[in-house]
Order: sequence, then C-alpha cells, then structure tokens
Amino acid sequence: MNKPTYKALTKGRVSISHQIYHIRICTWNRKPYFRDFMLARTLIRALMNQSHRCTTLCFVVMPDHIHWLLQLCCETSDLSQIVRGVKVSTTFEFRKQFTDKLWQAGFYDRAIRHEDDIPAVARYILRNPVRAGLVRSVKDYSHWDAVFF
Repeated sequence: MNKPTYKALTKGRVSISHQIYHIRICTWNRKPYFRDFMLARTLIRALMNQSHRCTTLCFVVMPDHIHWLLQLCCETSDLSQIVRGVKVSTTFEFRKQFTDKLWQAGFYDRAIRHEDDIPAVARYILRNPVRAGLVRSVKDYSHWDAVFF
C-alpha cells in the first residue's frame, strides 16, 4: 500500500470558523529533534503565537512530532496558514543550530465532530508520552498543556 502524498493530504481540507481540529505535524524523517529542551520550548512559543488565529485546547510535543487540539477563532483563520506560521518560526530558530530540514511537508488534520468527546480526544493526545514510554505520568513530561485539566 502506498502512503498518501502531500497533495492527497490537502484534498478536501477546509477551514471552518470555530471548528475544533486535531493536528499532527511530524519532523523530517521522524528525527527526534524535540528531545532538545530549548527547541521544544521554541515550538510551544510558536503555538502560543497563533492565539490571534486559534485557541489552543491542548498540545503535546513529542520528540519527533506534535499533537495539537485547536479551535479556529474566526472566518479568516486558515488551518494551513496557522500550521505554516508554526513551521516557519520554529524552522528559523532550528536553522541557528542545524542545517537539516526540520519538518515533513504537510500535516494531518481531523475535524472533531459534535458527537466526539473532546475531553477524550484531549486525553488521547496527552497520553502520548506515556504510551511512548517516555514517562509514567503526563505530569512528569515537560512539553504539554491543556485547558481541560
């Protein structure tokens, strides 16, 4: 089975005002760049800098990817532009230390439907470091936040 290309990921992607989305963005070749504490904090600042376009409900920065649950703020908010803004600002800081690529092209998104249990989606996101064996409790992990807990 062939993996979908970047172009396939964008098919049908729409940005709906006030919609909640689960976003996953992966590093280039899944390299664990965010083991570096300062680079992980740079990524978190980049997420927070998008607060004029979206509300962050929760996130977790894993060594090689990020999960982000967000809600678009207004009609002019565009999911692709938000992710692009995060990627550009973190790449700028990344290039001060490294010459490799930081991000894979594209990202995965899933619109959360009304019938979905949003706190359950948030728990799934936040349990990633535990499932990956990085910590025993998400409370012991440095790179996460949530409005729910």
